Amino acid sequence: MKSLQGIYAITDEILTPKPTILHQVEQALDGGAKVIQLRDKSSTDEELENLAKSLQKLCVEKDATFFINDRVQLAKKIGADGVHIGFTDQSVKETREEVGEQMLIGVSCYGDIARAKQAVADGADYVAFGAFYPSKTKPKAAVVDLEVISQAKKELNVPICVIGGINEVNIHEVAACQPDMYSLVSDIFEAEHIQEKVERLTQKI
Repeated sequence: MKSLQGIYAITDEILTPKPTILHQVEQALDGGAKVIQLRDKSSTDEELENLAKSLQKLCVEKDATFFINDRVQLAKKIGADGVHIGFTDQSVKETREEVGEQMLIGVSCYGDIARAKQAVADGADYVAFGAFYPSKTKPKAAVVDLEVISQAKKELNVPICVIGGINEVNIHEVAACQPDMYSLVSDIFEAEHIQEKVERLTQKI
């Protein structure tokens, strides 16, 4: 199985625009990011297909894992390593039936351990919890207690991902709970020097 650990960089339409996204993601990977997610809520699958293929190829070259957010058909079409689905998207069971056994599936569980358990039972390969801090990219996201990470580590046997407002200043607080993956958007892609930023983040986990 592909590695599900370390810094997990998630793209953003504004912070990683199409003309620069490949260069920005490459910098993140060179800094030590182990997982990349293409997250784009406004483009069509057709508009994203070539970009997704290029990102998948880049992740193969850099020995990283590539996920596409929500777009199950696109992930299947380009042979992405995985797909990440949210609370209101189609079920894990439906997704697994659609993509087969080889593709990784990640699921957003917010602060809900029961949902995470169900997701794992249905075939999820990792579960994500958060937001743990106020998030620039999802300002309406409810803030979850860090205790959720410790509880999830005890009760679940898949990698645990943390997301939401995590940055260089507070990452040590979540690292104390020993999650497997740390998802960041703004702190990485707003940085003037992305590679150096990810290097510093990696040193703190």
